[in-house]
Amino acid sequence: MLTVQTIVAFIVIFGSLVFFHELGHLVFAKRAGILCREFAIGFGPKVFTYKKNETVYTIRLLPLGGYVRMAGEDAENPELKPGYRVGLLFNPEGIVTKIVLDNKDKYPDLRVIEVEAADLEHKMMIQGYEEGEEETLQTFKIAEDAVVVSEGVENQIAPFERQFNSKSLGHRTMTIFAGPMMNFVLAFVIFVIIGLFQGVAVDEPRLGELTADGSAITSGLKNGDEIQSIDGNEVSSWQDVQEAIQKNPGKEIEFVVERGNKTEEILVVPQEVDREGEKVGVIGVYPPVEKSPINAFKYGFTETYFWTKQIFVILGSLITGGFSLDALSGPVGIYKSTEEVAKSGIFYLMKWAGLLSINLGIMNLLPLPALDGGRLLFFLVEFLRGKPIDRQKEGLVHFVGFALLMLLMILVTWNDIQRFFL
Repeated sequence: MLTVQTIVAFIVIFGSLVFFHELGHLVFAKRAGILCREFAIGFGPKVFTYKKNETVYTIRLLPLGGYVRMAGEDAENPELKPGYRVGLLFNPEGIVTKIVLDNKDKYPDLRVIEVEAADLEHKMMIQGYEEGEEETLQTFKIAEDAVVVSEGVENQIAPFERQFNSKSLGHRTMTIFAGPMMNFVLAFVIFVIIGLFQGVAVDEPRLGELTADGSAITSGLKNGDEIQSIDGNEVSSWQDVQEAIQKNPGKEIEFVVERGNKTEEILVVPQEVDREGEKVGVIGVYPPVEKSPINAFKYGFTETYFWTKQIFVILGSLITGGFSLDALSGPVGIYKSTEEVAKSGIFYLMKWAGLLSINLGIMNLLPLPALDGGRLLFFLVEFLRGKPIDRQKEGLVHFVGFALLMLLMILVTWNDIQRFFL
């Protein structure tokens, strides 16, 4: 049963992180006017396809990432050379809405022409000689959302102003940066939700929830007790309470608590536990929490900042301390960690998702080829030199980077399999 829950949790968490990351790219690309051909979760063969307006939304077989395919990133429009015979379909205004390259007999209303010249990016026109009127060169205007049909598949053409590379440096930068940014936003939202439903710990000398197997509940302490003193020492914060308990493992200590309008004295013996080689006392009680929107929003900010800082510290120590595959985890390692976290309950699972989201955002911002950070680095170079780097050279760098990234993923995954299953 736990395995099924772990699989579901892993798919939901990993899928959500990828979905919101790619959603950031999609939203800002569309805001910039870029034609987005596909919004994909996963790689490989399509499992689910849905088209809305000009974008195809797909779920693919291998849930190892995702992408937004934007116009201009690959070779866009077909090259219609002189002498090609193509079929044209028109709207009521006489503007071309469909260019058919083959299987023309399936379209009875086609007007077939022999191409003389065509510009599907800037002038949006096609010139040619129509069958039966070979002596007259005609010019046809092409609609900006016209499609090219080849082997039964329709592909919308991309005017230059709808392509990624036609946009300003600011729009392109924001489109790429929006992916990692959404991971930080998602983490913040997750932590806020945790704060709203679980509550936020406060530094007050008051008992929170008690565990069923702790000495606090067996001694008669109750959730909500206000602690006045411990062993005669006044306490004013939860930190004071923690320190007093931890210093007395296995020793009987006296709690003076206020419960309602009464003051009670209760004797408690903290259980002795080993924590990093040191014997400390615990009584099985959580810190007090408060549930309020303001505290939840503060908690969202503080947790997002804290874990962002921690991940950068870990990255720094990884670089300065020497690179090791054992310090990295791929999907298999994340799955095993998710399995362990799932045992602790939904809020721990949500916190794990928030941490992974921050991690994904930071990893994608690293200035490495094929990652968002690598593309942002090229934009920085473009800004400094006043012109973009040759697209073919940049594409080659990203291709090599992607190949090396896939190789690293394979090595890390194999390392995880050996660590957890062999």
